[in-house]
Amino acid sequence: MHRETMADLVAFLAVARERSFTRAAAKLGVSPSALSHTIRKLEERLGVRLLTRTSRSVSTTEPGERLLERVGPHFDEVTTELESLTELREKPAGTLRITTGDQPAESILLPALAKLLPQYPDLSIELVVDNGFVDIAAERFDAGVRLGETLAQDMIAVRIGPDMQMAVAGSPEYLKRGVPQTPDDLAKHNCINLRHQAKGGISVWDLERDGRVVNVRVDGQLVVNDIAVVRQAAVDSLGLCYLPRDYLQAHLTAGELVQVLEDWCPPFPGYHLYYPSRRQQSPALAAFIAAVRYVE
Repeated sequence: MHRETMADLVAFLAVARERSFTRAAAKLGVSPSALSHTIRKLEERLGVRLLTRTSRSVSTTEPGERLLERVGPHFDEVTTELESLTELREKPAGTLRITTGDQPAESILLPALAKLLPQYPDLSIELVVDNGFVDIAAERFDAGVRLGETLAQDMIAVRIGPDMQMAVAGSPEYLKRGVPQTPDDLAKHNCINLRHQAKGGISVWDLERDGRVVNVRVDGQLVVNDIAVVRQAAVDSLGLCYLPRDYLQAHLTAGELVQVLEDWCPPFPGYHLYYPSRRQQSPALAAFIAAVRYVE
């Protein structure tokens, strides 16, 4: 169907329903003479008269009434659907897909969602937990969570947590065999390795003191791909772990774990929400960003 015919049908429906060229023209924002010309062109193209015009009234002919009954409801459905899309544009609704690691999902995102989701019943969040690096554009995520120092420069980043500090820790029972004093001492220890889920790489222990950076590839008898298991393995005296200090804090406070090499673990930028630059940010993403944004 030609665009011209679509526009002409809209004009016809307006006149047929208003039964007046003057009222229909005002509704469409055109002049009565222009509207009359549009209807004549439509009738010529179809080869039938759609409206009967008198000096006092306008009514539909039999073909016009048929067209009104058959086509009118479909145009109403289109109008309703367009209005619903406008509502989606104006309020948080739909589904957001967010990729995140275990720790920020538990400590940052879930508490924020507990407040956000009850406010917007038409909003859904899909959290995909993956400790590896994810290409959010290729995997069709709306946003991702990553440590501030690992963010790509072409992404918009929003801080969602405070500065962090890693910790090397072991149980008191494990540390009876010796306490490491330098990163080199880790070679003598059973270290619990964390494997990234996405690409299968083993995490490197990044240690730093007085500007000296040491990237240690540790060795040990146990490799897992879940930080909760790494933490529990350390509590169970299976070796040393290297995890965010706040994730270990309860066990450190309880004395189940003891931090070592503390002076080799300086603070660094914490978690950020990152997403591609877009001219129009959806209300759903805007509401999510507002809910997780970190305020000092």
